[in-house]
Order: sequence, then structure tokens, then C-alpha cells
Amino acid sequence: MGSKNKLRRFTENLTFKNVIQPKRDDLVNNNFPQKGKWNKLIFKNNNPIILELGCGKGEYSVALAKANPNKNFIGVDIKGARFWQGAKNSIENNIDNVVFLRTQIELIDKVFEDNEVSEIWITFPDPQIKLKREKHRIVNLKFIESYKKIIIDKGIINLKTDSEFLHGYMLGLIRSTEYLELIYSNHDIYNSSGSPKNVTEIKTFYEKKFLEYNKLITFINFRVNK
Repeated sequence: MGSKNKLRRFTENLTFKNVIQPKRDDLVNNNFPQKGKWNKLIFKNNNPIILELGCGKGEYSVALAKANPNKNFIGVDIKGARFWQGAKNSIENNIDNVVFLRTQIELIDKVFEDNEVSEIWITFPDPQIKLKREKHRIVNLKFIESYKKIIIDKGIINLKTDSEFLHGYMLGLIRSTEYLELIYSNHDIYNSSGSPKNVTEIKTFYEKKFLEYNKLITFINFRVNK
């Protein structure tokens, strides 16, 4: 993407009512007015809040919001030029139960209050395979601890990925962590019967590319028992 195109998208994001871009210093200093008040200030209802972390172009967030009008969705990513597409599409299609938040995922507990989130989706994150990159893997134990703070008791975390390594890593983490409870695991969702519809009916841009190259798509979800 050219620099001019990125700049145009950044500028348009500033005009979108469904894009929220807090300053890092405000989050670090606990000066974010929406924390604990997302339903009151943003969605104007009391529906469950579902996050997509590392939402990319926002396709999953928008599709889930369209299919679930009685739930609120927030796509989170640091790259605003990417989720611009999802924000624009949701405005053009009058999907008002989805918004996009530009921030770093490691600050997620600065954005949401304890027990404010009902469910989390993580779709096709960078697996960060090298051991020295593990700290950046957004499903490592440190990140899971942050998610545990903001999610409700028995809240569900979903991981959809083309990385068999990451799928196996997550399985191992669930089995070794007392408060995580495995619900469902499938290492090849498109060639198995009984795969959840919300997993197979929504395909991101990159997911379609992976399928063209016959890559296996895996899915795992688990419960957080607080």
C-alpha cells in the first residue's frame, strides 16, 4: 500500500463514527473514558461485547456483527489503514453494532474494565514461531492473563489460524493452565464434519489465499474459568 493511500485512509478514519483511536499515553495513565462504559457511551445498549484481536481488514468483525445484531463487536488492531476497509463497509451497510479500536493489544486491560467482555476472537495472528519471538505471540500466557482480566467468568476465546504450530502451542497451553478449559479443537475445519458455522462460513481475504494453496485451517476454542 502506497504512502498516499495510507494517509488517505488515516484521514478518513478520523471522520468515521465507528473508529476510536486513543492516545497511548492516555491509556497508560488510565485516562480513557470508554473503559467500563463501552455499552453506555458507544453502543447505547446492554448487549454482550465481543472482541476480535488483530482484526486486520475487519472482515470477521463485520461479518459476525451482521449475523448477530444482538451483540456488540469491537475489532482491535494497531494498523488503522487495514481496518479502514471494515469500518467503511460497516458504515455503508448500516451495521451499527461494530466499531474499530486502534491500539496495541498489550494495552487491552487499559481499554476494558474487568468482566466487560463476553467473548474474544483471534483470527490468523502471526504465529511468531521463533522462541525469541514468543513474547510477541498474542496467545502466550502473558496475553491470556490480560484477556482473563477483561473477560467474564466462563467467557470463551476462539483461535482460528493456518498455523498448525500455533494450534498445537495453544492446545499445550490450555492443558497446562488450570483455569483454561478446552471446548473444541479441529486441525482441518473445511474437511471435517461438524465444524461450527461461524468458523467456516466467514472467510477473510488471507484465509481465501491460504485455501487456494491448500493450507489447512485450524480452529480451537476454550473457556476461561475465573
